[in-house]
Amino acid sequence: MLKLCIFDMDGTVVDTISSISYFANRALNLYGLPSIDKERYKILVGNGARVLVERMIAEVNGNAEQLEKVYKEYNTTYDNDFLYLTEAYEGVIEMLSALKEMGVKTAILSNKPDVTAGKVSKALFKEGLIDVCYGARDGIALKPDPAGVYDILEEMGAKKEECLYIGDTATDIKTAKNASLTSIGVLWGFRSRAELEGAGADFIIEHPSEIVKIAKEFK
Repeated sequence: MLKLCIFDMDGTVVDTISSISYFANRALNLYGLPSIDKERYKILVGNGARVLVERMIAEVNGNAEQLEKVYKEYNTTYDNDFLYLTEAYEGVIEMLSALKEMGVKTAILSNKPDVTAGKVSKALFKEGLIDVCYGARDGIALKPDPAGVYDILEEMGAKKEECLYIGDTATDIKTAKNASLTSIGVLWGFRSRAELEGAGADFIIEHPSEIVKIAKEFK
């Protein structure tokens, strides 16, 4: 019986690519570095803010000093205006509401900084739609390490076999595999079907409503 769905945030329940590219390019430009195409950020993101900025700096041939300045600027400006150009994907609110009506608990596990992830979740999802939201926390390894998954399972009182993990990247599918969870890869996010298939997703879907169908049939 399904008791819990754990969702990735960026590219899965929340469309943040315009926000990320805006604040990232703003930080690059502030320190004399060129912008990166928004579509390219779909490949650069997924492993936390620090890794994102490291990839950005490598992309534009920046140096270590610029990396530290861009990293600080990006985190500060994004957190100060965390909803700019950000919205829930079409169908996500309805999907979460349907899961709650079924008695399924819901959680978000993101590699986005914990404070920012929490602000985004609280702002976009009405009270009760998301039971717990964890981002990147000090002392807790980022995805695809399963540490965050284990924290959520314990907090929500769910077993591995009672949980679905939903995400849009290979990192998410690896996270599910590392935690021995059934995985759903979504195609409306940042990565391709080929990536999700290559990572071994148990299901690959095109619309949030399909999560409800899988949830109803989950055993």
